Amino acid sequence: QVQVVESGGGLAQAGGSLRLSCAATGRICRLNTVTWYRQAPGKQRELVARISGSGSADYADSVKARFTISRDNAKNTVYLQMNSLEPEDTAVYSCNADVSRLEGTACFFRNYWGQGTQVTVSS
Repeated sequence: QVQVVESGGGLAQAGGSLRLSCAATGRICRLNTVTWYRQAPGKQRELVARISGSGSADYADSVKARFTISRDNAKNTVYLQMNSLEPEDTAVYSCNADVSRLEGTACFFRNYWGQGTQVTVSS
């Protein structure tokens, strides 16, 4: 079994910072691309940032220069450092992970979602 769990959400003031974590546990051969999404009430889910297995990152225009995505392959964990937070960043943040899962003696590509973590930014 593989689980993907987000943590680190909470309440921050405008201009403040939070760091989210997305950890994959279980029978994992490799954690590949991980993507952070967010969904605010009444709005569509949007891509926030994505990091490939090799570490290449890209960001939504709305968070560039404020958010940084990184990974620790030894811990199968991806981080989203969020600085200069704005009230518009308030949303449920979820991570989606491409995982090579160990099944028997072979690894197979699987995709998993975490449960989401709430980020609330007050003005």
